[in-house]
Amino acid sequence: MSIDLDEIVAIDVHTHAEVSSRGGASLTDELHKASSAYFKVDGTKRKPTLEELAAYYRERRMAAVVFTVDAEHATGVPPVPNEEVAEAAAANPDVLIPFASIDPFRGKAGIRRARRLVEEYGVKGFKFHPSIQAFFPNDRLAYGLYEAIEELGCIALFHTGQTGIGAGVPGGGGIRLKYSNPMHVDDVAADFPQMKIILAHPSFPWQDEALSVATHKPAVHIDLSGWSPKYFPPQLVRYANTLLKDKVLFGSDYPVISPDRWLADFAALPLKDEVRPKILKDNAARLLGLCEDS
Repeated sequence: MSIDLDEIVAIDVHTHAEVSSRGGASLTDELHKASSAYFKVDGTKRKPTLEELAAYYRERRMAAVVFTVDAEHATGVPPVPNEEVAEAAAANPDVLIPFASIDPFRGKAGIRRARRLVEEYGVKGFKFHPSIQAFFPNDRLAYGLYEAIEELGCIALFHTGQTGIGAGVPGGGGIRLKYSNPMHVDDVAADFPQMKIILAHPSFPWQDEALSVATHKPAVHIDLSGWSPKYFPPQLVRYANTLLKDKVLFGSDYPVISPDRWLADFAALPLKDEVRPKILKDNAARLLGLCEDS
């Protein structure tokens, strides 16, 4: 990885690879259309290739963590290949940081795949989406995978709170919100104390739970993706400005929310001047091992 921290202005820790170079998408057409409507984005413009994503962030002098979501057991849809994401990051090491996603239902095969992705492809972390993958994070089914992630020194990033995926579809497309209560991740943080964890998104309707877990467990962080900052709950802003100023991370959820829109609204938040650079770059640089004091 060759990210020059002096040359970039921010690190976006939450972006999605939504389409493979071979044309495959990680969501069904129904879920893609519904989530585009939920986020009020043009679905036809929402599928940048990985090379386009790299160029987009390079133009903005930003780095980006990028990943797919492997929920094939629950959805029947194969993800954008993790290897493809990692290869794109290797080809664009100045701007892309590769995470992977392994469906916990893959069992021992998934654990072997996770190890190979780290050891052979340089993957730095793993994305879990409990609501789409249909599992509770503290289900022992996933513990072998966490053991490998902790041993390898990687990051586990968990979607928390409501999801735009399935919103507006009858029955929510069968996607259940209960899986993404951050309190289930509290068990994981207790059982794997050396594993670095990110709770993704303002965790509506469990924001206080997320703040509690992040203040109580040293290895737990929060990313601010998936919402425009102007809609952040006031307690999230207060904690980001004080107790969690070293543990809160900029994330956009691109391509459903652009970093341009996110940053414009972030500028209006009542944050201390010394806190802003921590959230935009410094905290992520340390967590990702990009700086000497990581």
